[in-house]
Amino acid sequence: MRAAFLLRSPDEEDWREVRDLRLEMLADTPIAYLETLATARKHDEAYWRRRARPRGDGSISVVAVHEDGRWIGTMAGVPGATGPMLVGVYVAPGFRGRRAGVTDALLGAVEDWARGFSEVLRLEVNELNTRARAAYEARGFVLTGATSPYPLDPPSLELEMIKRL
Repeated sequence: MRAAFLLRSPDEEDWREVRDLRLEMLADTPIAYLETLATARKHDEAYWRRRARPRGDGSISVVAVHEDGRWIGTMAGVPGATGPMLVGVYVAPGFRGRRAGVTDALLGAVEDWARGFSEVLRLEVNELNTRARAAYEARGFVLTGATSPYPLDPPSLELEMIKRL
């Protein structure tokens, strides 16, 4: 069943929701975000306000807000030296999967943004995050073979994936 939600970009006044969703993300999938939950909990209001603001560098940040007001997902896109990159991907457990439509709606918004830069969207996913990797593969991303060490857990690797747009 499709969830009832809307997509929008956060702004500085959303700092509490940005903070709460980030803490939820880090608790749910600690290997996915290049930050620990303990570190994130130490940030002050000023940090969260800055994080909620549009970056001004051509990036995009999109959140899915359930009809009850709860933030249920987020994705962002950042311009990079090798083209646009998908980052900060999270969908709350009760809203994952194709039937809910949250992942596809958020990804669609980032893909639309990315087309303004390139014909390819890139991401990195931790090799241990098999759930995310499967979700990306189901949406057309493929492994490139490129890897890099995961900075918070050196024995694991980040795997590069791309999707032709």
